[in-house]
Amino acid sequence: MFLLWLPPLILAAGILLLLAGIHLGFRPPRHRERGDPGALGLPYQELRIPTVAGKTLFAWLLPRPKAAGTIVILHGWGGNAEMMLPLALPFYRAGLNVILPDARCHGRSDGDSFSSLPRFAEDLGRVVNWLGSRNGPGAGTERVILLGHSVGAGACLLEASRRRDIAAVISIAAFAHPEWMMRRYLGRWHLPTPLVSLILRYVQWVIGHRFEEIAPIRTICAIPCPVLMVHGREDRTVPVTDMRAIQARCERPHISFLEIAGADHDSVEKIESHAGQLLAFLRRQAILPAAKDESGGKTPPPDH
Repeated sequence: MFLLWLPPLILAAGILLLLAGIHLGFRPPRHRERGDPGALGLPYQELRIPTVAGKTLFAWLLPRPKAAGTIVILHGWGGNAEMMLPLALPFYRAGLNVILPDARCHGRSDGDSFSSLPRFAEDLGRVVNWLGSRNGPGAGTERVILLGHSVGAGACLLEASRRRDIAAVISIAAFAHPEWMMRRYLGRWHLPTPLVSLILRYVQWVIGHRFEEIAPIRTICAIPCPVLMVHGREDRTVPVTDMRAIQARCERPHISFLEIAGADHDSVEKIESHAGQLLAFLRRQAILPAAKDESGGKTPPPDH
């Protein structure tokens, strides 16, 4: 009799192991900050910002007196605020407040049952709401700019598509569609097609969202404010063809595209070297004053 039950038990055990493997495989690595902005001679405040489910987010605020606005810079999968700090410097020097949060399950923020693009967006939204609560003369919160990298970029696009209080968005290395990204990742394991489809359906069930609803290739078309999409031509994690697919799907006058030669997915230093073009984008939106570049008195080059 026991032998009759053995195959179903083995199948059930295999399914449980598969599901456990999915959760473990898509758990972001946690890298806590080791330094702080003070090491760069920058004034800063450490924040704890409440987010959903009673959790809190760790963040650094780099305040500027009489700031022209505030830019929220969100890391990617497995990243943290410290990793994005080099990219924050040009915006701080240009006269913007900078806030660098850690998403849940990242850096020094609280953990949660899982991480996902929608949860990144939830956390980002709570940071923007917190900024709004401290609005006042000279606070620099009248103009809020979102900048994100990878999953953080997708979260910026998703959150900006839901709001009307964002002045501009800068997306760096965003994937076009979560399903494309996951299929690329799962392709390394040469899994059978039916199993891949099962995994994709299960992940959508866990995160509570269909991939099509949260895909940047869709959400960007619903964003009313100016958007700059930035992508490295040598990106091997999210190929530049993802950005080109977004461009082909959603060409709008207020959406600009910038490809950076020689930049890979995590090439923050390559993006930083093009900071003048990112600042020029904000100047064209009248978020920053049309003034000489703070780094050397030269006007930044136009976008290509």
